[in-house]
Amino acid sequence: MKNGEKKKYWEFKASAKGEGELYIYGEITAWEWDDSDTSANSFKRDLDALGDIRTLRLYINSPGGSVFEGVTIHSILKRHKARVIVHVDALAASVASVIAMAGDEIHMPRNAMMMIHNPWRVTMGNAAEHRKAADDLDRIGGSMKQTYLDRAGDKLDEVRLTELLEGETWLSAQECLDYGFCDVIGEENRVAACISEELFSKYKNIPQSLMNKQEQPPKNSEEEAELRRQIIEDESSYLNYIESTMGVIRQ
Repeated sequence: MKNGEKKKYWEFKASAKGEGELYIYGEITAWEWDDSDTSANSFKRDLDALGDIRTLRLYINSPGGSVFEGVTIHSILKRHKARVIVHVDALAASVASVIAMAGDEIHMPRNAMMMIHNPWRVTMGNAAEHRKAADDLDRIGGSMKQTYLDRAGDKLDEVRLTELLEGETWLSAQECLDYGFCDVIGEENRVAACISEELFSKYKNIPQSLMNKQEQPPKNSEEEAELRRQIIEDESSYLNYIESTMGVIRQ
């Protein structure tokens, strides 16, 4: 892989006939793959390459990232004719939670979390450029707020949502269910939350339990052997997929 190139934070897979899978694991970025491309454009091309699918299963474990890219990906998924079934495997923080709202059906393990907050960005330049950046954030923030409200229906009003956004709120699966941000709570899983040191250094209210969370070791040698076998199998399948359908993924 060439120096300076980035690895995509998503992976598409064709599964059963008429179905596809999408994994968004890691930080959502806005890197260019060529001189005129953005990650959202590349994302759409990869989605279109799945062909005529009826169902798309989306698996999320992300600390968030670029708000503009995330909102665009949400819109792409909402426009797609396939039924989108979202699984928040461990964490959907910041704009990753906006992407999750594209689901026609949203599942969360009992120990998964979402985090919602008002958008922010780093700006530089003169006063006019800072004012424009603030106006842009107001517009994108209004769009995000409407996205949450549309998904929540009558379970959440704008006043309460504003409080949650302003407070950078970390929501449990049960709270997400109560607010209409998910539909089904499943059993706890052992997937570790995806943590970005750079992003998390900017968040204010990270639960200590999340920062300290570690995957529990297997209880016995048989379980450990099975876990290692599954890891090897998953990695082998991933490499075969890369070689057969996507070629070399650049970093």
